Amino acid sequence: MLTRIAVFVSGGGTNLQALMDAQKSGIITSGKIELVVSSSPDAYALVRAEKNNISTAVVSKRQLGSQESFEKKITEYLDEYKIDMIVLAGFMSILSAEFTKKYANRIINIHPSLIPSFCGKGFYGLRVHEAALQYGVKVTGATVHFVNEIPDGGEIIMQKAVEIEDGDTPEILQKRVMQQAEWIILPKACEMVSKKLMEENKNAALWD
Repeated sequence: MLTRIAVFVSGGGTNLQALMDAQKSGIITSGKIELVVSSSPDAYALVRAEKNNISTAVVSKRQLGSQESFEKKITEYLDEYKIDMIVLAGFMSILSAEFTKKYANRIINIHPSLIPSFCGKGFYGLRVHEAALQYGVKVTGATVHFVNEIPDGGEIIMQKAVEIEDGDTPEILQKRVMQQAEWIILPKACEMVSKKLMEENKNAALWD
């Protein structure tokens, strides 16, 4: 039985697109995206999901008023769709220790640097690339890691390096890191974790 995946998004959904494309091309074979959860009703990622006939849900922390209510609503959707695994793909909300503990080793995230460089609280989006350029590093990249209670602090699953070029701006670098690293390693890591969870579920079923 395939691992049932939920992808959490907040914006344009380019990493979601990479995952959906990987599903179609046979890179992801052990899991299936069943649900896309967005923290914003305006996220273009929702349009991408609907075009691919994937169910969507919008859960706004601002509307629900508290972290507890926000995560309770998300959990209701995850239970409804019997989700086994969560992929954070440009999801801009921090998840609590209680939530990450509940889904230990079942949540993965893509971060646009080579962790432990330029990561942790406050490092997201263009800020990461701005910091890399300001520091003058010659190589950056992307990291897929498990999610725990520490921002960008979970075990690393996969990394890919990207060279910084003369004349790079944060925007140019962001695009290159996406194309040369994020869109390649996120689907591969998703398949790796999906496969492991699928085998665990199969073994659990044998012992039932």
